[in-house]
Amino acid sequence: MSVFFPEPAPVDGGNLRFAIVAARYNQDLVDALLKSVESTLRKAGVPEGGVELIRVPGSNEVPYAIQLQADTGRFDCCIALGVLIKGATAHHLIVGQSVSDALQMVALNAGIPVVNGVVVADNRVQAEERVHGGFDRGVEFAHAALEMAALKKRREEASDE
Repeated sequence: MSVFFPEPAPVDGGNLRFAIVAARYNQDLVDALLKSVESTLRKAGVPEGGVELIRVPGSNEVPYAIQLQADTGRFDCCIALGVLIKGATAHHLIVGQSVSDALQMVALNAGIPVVNGVVVADNRVQAEERVHGGFDRGVEFAHAALEMAALKKRREEASDE
C-alpha cells in the first residue's frame, strides 16, 4: 500500500451528481468510509441533492447496483464502498478481484467514472487503519470521484460545443 497520496485537485462540486453504493457487510467500517466520502463531497460544494445512496447486502452485490445507477445517465460518477476482511479462506481476495473487475467493466461500458472504494484487508486492525486511522481511504475515494466527475463534465461540455 502506498503512503504517498496524490495532492487532490481542487474541484467545485456544485454542479456534480454522485451515486454511492455501499455494502452493509462490515457496516460499521463501511459507514466510516461513507461518512468520510460524504463529508469530503460536501466540503467541495456538492449539494445535499447531489448524492444518492443505495445500500446492498455485501461487496459482491455492489457492482450490479453501480451498473443500475450508471445506466440512468443521471450521475457524473459512481462510488462503490465496501470492506472485505480475510477470514479462514481466500474468499475476500476472490470477491475483491471480482468486484474490482466488474466495477472497471461498468465504468468502461457505461462511459461513467466508477471509483472502487472497496477496501480489502488482511485483518480488522488493517481495515480500521484504512477507514478511521492515518489512511482514511474515504477522503481519497471522494477526491478521486470529484476529479473524475469534473473530467467527465468537461468532456461532455466540450462535445456539446
